[in-house]
Amino acid sequence: MERKIGTVSRGVRCPIIREGDNLVDIAVTSVLEAAQSEGYEMRDRDVVALTESIVARAQGNYASVQAIADDVKAKLGGETIGVIFPILSRNRFAICLKGIAMGAKKVVLMLSYPSDEVGNALLTYDQLDNANINPYTDILTLEKYRELFGENKHEFTGVDYVQYYSDIITGAGAEVEIVFANQAKTILDYTDCVINCDIHTRARTKRILLENGAKVVCGMDDILNASVNGSGYNAKYGLLGSNKSTEDTIKLFPRECQDLVEDIQAQLLEKTGKHVEVMVYGDGAFKDPQGKIWELADPVVSPAFTSGLIGTPNELKLKYLADNDFKNLSGAELKEAISKSIKEKDANLVGNMASQGTTPRQLTDLIGSLCDLTSGSGDKGTPIIHIQGYFDNFTD
Repeated sequence: MERKIGTVSRGVRCPIIREGDNLVDIAVTSVLEAAQSEGYEMRDRDVVALTESIVARAQGNYASVQAIADDVKAKLGGETIGVIFPILSRNRFAICLKGIAMGAKKVVLMLSYPSDEVGNALLTYDQLDNANINPYTDILTLEKYRELFGENKHEFTGVDYVQYYSDIITGAGAEVEIVFANQAKTILDYTDCVINCDIHTRARTKRILLENGAKVVCGMDDILNASVNGSGYNAKYGLLGSNKSTEDTIKLFPRECQDLVEDIQAQLLEKTGKHVEVMVYGDGAFKDPQGKIWELADPVVSPAFTSGLIGTPNELKLKYLADNDFKNLSGAELKEAISKSIKEKDANLVGNMASQGTTPRQLTDLIGSLCDLTSGSGDKGTPIIHIQGYFDNFTD
């Protein structure tokens, strides 16, 4: 009988992960038990994905706010520190800000506006237009911001992040000054020691600051990029990708985990005879049309993946073929013609009009986004995702 189902993404439950747990055994056992309980078979080119959270938990990759403070003070001198372009997040940044403030006497907090890097809005463009403010050139003090715009609470969280971040800094024992600007070099009018907190534009921001006379510039990736007094760390990403764990600790992005995905792949091959691709995923890469939030607050969607997930899709657009190449065909004749085109397609479809409208993104970004949407971020309890049929096409 002809197969009627294409891609299927399943959330797989597993035990609550603690430091030191054997994640290879847990992942393999959980996936195989799920398949048995639901009555389906493993297939070649299935994808098994683990959320970065359980990987970091198994590694015990945690750090205290005191460790952040100690690292910040050692690297930036402990006096007046500029903190620029942070995202507006209670989970992602607030606890990092607490540690940074503990390592300084004064924090000059420079917020981008009307929104942060991932789309969390302080203001709307309509508000800026009504106030005749140009976000590309105008620099606002806190007093001017309040005079023009008053209190602006986030649509979903109900938090006034300007006040919230100010309170965190003063609560940590530092003086605070808040500025609103979108040009990185603006901060150098206040201090020459800067932490740039942007994620995906961090290299450019560092370059601009150093070219314009900054004395010390650290990105979030430069803080806790090595252990401080036995703390967790991430040599490549530092604080990037971290999350709040408790009021005084953070969970860092997992450290090197390539061995993990390859060991899971090898064990699944041994137990099932199937070649399965494996990856670790964090935030998906998609945007919310209502809140305008771009989900990707991690430095990458996937910090580790097996070799079969390298590259981009190489697909033909079925509706293009149906509406153009085979517009005069229908029924079984149309199906046969499209199937033949798929089977005979070039190994690289770049520039081919029949591939227009397909998604030109990395496989790990696409699959990681699917995983993030499947697992959610709340209480589903499915930190492992099993995807089948992702690499199938119309002819399979």
